[in-house]
Amino acid sequence: MLFGPARATTPTMTTRSFETLLYSVEDGIATIVLNRPEKLNAFTTTMMLELLDAFDATDADDAVRAVIVTGSGRAFCAGADLGAGGATFDYAARRAEAKGETFEGGVYRDGGGRVTLRIFDSLKPVIAAINGPAVGIGATMLLPMDIRLASVDARIGFVFSQRGITPEAASAWFLPRLVGISTALEWCYSGRIFPAAEAKERGLVRTLFAADELLAGARALCRELTERSAPVSIALTRQMMWKLQAADHPMEAHKIDSRSIQSRGMSADAREGVTAFLEKRPAVFPNTVSADLPDFYPWWIERRFE
Repeated sequence: MLFGPARATTPTMTTRSFETLLYSVEDGIATIVLNRPEKLNAFTTTMMLELLDAFDATDADDAVRAVIVTGSGRAFCAGADLGAGGATFDYAARRAEAKGETFEGGVYRDGGGRVTLRIFDSLKPVIAAINGPAVGIGATMLLPMDIRLASVDARIGFVFSQRGITPEAASAWFLPRLVGISTALEWCYSGRIFPAAEAKERGLVRTLFAADELLAGARALCRELTERSAPVSIALTRQMMWKLQAADHPMEAHKIDSRSIQSRGMSADAREGVTAFLEKRPAVFPNTVSADLPDFYPWWIERRFE
């Protein structure tokens, strides 16, 4: 099913070439597949850089209404590639060989955090389809995604304490907001790998699916979320919800609500949305995310890594 009456009637697919990802856009849905199945999609610097590029692509493409992230083969992501053995996480010692890694002021900048912060800034809804084990960065990269769906066979683990390190990818900010501080600490203290059913019970996962129904369920959810909605309104709503949850007073939300309602109220989208409702027909929203975000966006001060 296509998004909205103004879309083409013939389904089309576009793809991009990556080394560690599969990327395609079909019927308004971008699907990003972590694609190192022989390594259980273990996370590498190349994958980190390609995920940054992929989310730049989804934001820039007005044909993309929503994004699904999943894994190839039997895993979602088994965590960091441990090919360097005991030196895997000794980034200072490996600095000379760490091509693509970032050091600022002599401090290593966590690659998983670069990915989660990029997803945090996404202008399109992001749905996780957790098809198998999601461990370490495979678990923490899920946290800034808007809704997480999982196969009944999936397992999740925040295993950092068992590897002698600490949670990364800004998960100390994301995880307690999703599941509460007690559950977040329980999972991170123990480092145990738990079943998808527990993830659902604790609020990390929305819905469980049979393995062969997961992607279809994710695509159906993408359509439900976006096919009748204005893309610019969705982009602003996503950023308002994510950015303002950390505000220290509801007045901060009121300031942005007021500016957004003023801007959107004058838009061609608002005129079309009301007219379509009164005429009892589907709306055809003319504004685009690439060209029509309001002047007050972004309203926050970008944080620097120091």
